[in-house]
Amino acid sequence: MSPHGIHHVTAFASDTARTIDFYTRVLGLRLVKKTVNFDDPGTYHLYFGDEAGVPGTILTFFPIAQAAPGRVGIGQVSETAFRVPRAAIGAWTHRFVSLNVAHEAPVNVFGETVLRFRDPDGMPLALVGVEGAEAEPAWNAEGIAPETAIRGFHGVTLLLRGAEATAAILTDVLGFAEAAREGSQIRLTSGAALGGFVTLRAVGDFLPGRQGAGSVHHIAFRAADDAVQAAMTERLSAAHGMSVTEQRDRQYFRSVYFREPGGVLFEIATDAPGFAIDEPAEELGKGLKLPPFLEPHRGSIEAVLPKVA
Repeated sequence: MSPHGIHHVTAFASDTARTIDFYTRVLGLRLVKKTVNFDDPGTYHLYFGDEAGVPGTILTFFPIAQAAPGRVGIGQVSETAFRVPRAAIGAWTHRFVSLNVAHEAPVNVFGETVLRFRDPDGMPLALVGVEGAEAEPAWNAEGIAPETAIRGFHGVTLLLRGAEATAAILTDVLGFAEAAREGSQIRLTSGAALGGFVTLRAVGDFLPGRQGAGSVHHIAFRAADDAVQAAMTERLSAAHGMSVTEQRDRQYFRSVYFREPGGVLFEIATDAPGFAIDEPAEELGKGLKLPPFLEPHRGSIEAVLPKVA
């Protein structure tokens, strides 16, 4: 498997309990970490993924009570897609009908069957049917048969004024290569099974995006370790003139951030140390975990966070 690809995607939500219910009960993901936004500890940071929280499976949320809705537009992620076995699309369509999940009829995109739907905040999502995915491991969620379960990310679609400069960053720095074109869309792949696709949709002049509930805050791409991340950072600066932040310790990975030429906030996150650093693998997501610098403030933090199971 390629070491490149999407590490995680982070979005905004408006209701903590509803977000947990939708992504665990409806979609069958595991809540692998319940922590806070390290830059705003009065807000949860929820991580959903596979059993171990493997890079390429993690969708995270900052739930902000009664947050205004976001708007998809230029400089934003317009769709976040998960992988499922190809034969499972029918079962998921039936599940969405039975659970009143807003969805569209399946369509064919780049030769794959795509079932588009939205979460309770209106975030655009999709399931992509992938041949052979049924042989891969899956989190055993109640009510979802293993042969239909989600197997991490397929990829993301970016809505851009123009695609060339963004494509240059993805191919020259982040380990992707152009794979196909279809209409106004360019599909790039890293070769990774999980989170291996980024689709660029160039639409010219269009409304700018507006962040809020149901919109993506940033996309994180994988770096195997600190040395690889440092090399990527150097390449961004030297070859592309990008301004990159200093490295920030996010407890479960180490990150740098930059805004790519199309306006989307990109992160480069290390694979290590992972989500089992502060709780046993079998206990992931059960308790509120805080980094050492916030632990002395646990009482005041817990006092302002919404109560969740």
